[in-house]
Amino acid sequence: MGEPPMGWLARHRLDLAADLLRETDATVDAVARRVGYSGSFALSAAFTRVRGVSPQEYRGRR
Repeated sequence: MGEPPMGWLARHRLDLAADLLRETDATVDAVARRVGYSGSFALSAAFTRVRGVSPQEYRGRR
């Protein structure tokens, strides 16, 4: 695979979050908890670091 397990898991969780943000009207906090983050702040920090935009900005672009 060439990717450490924790890196794969983080990417997978963020991919799931992106799908939920695009396909549902769930709050960012609800999406965060559904994919395993403690809340919207934790998801937002990780999402922005990896994808370059906040979850809210990502959702607005759908």
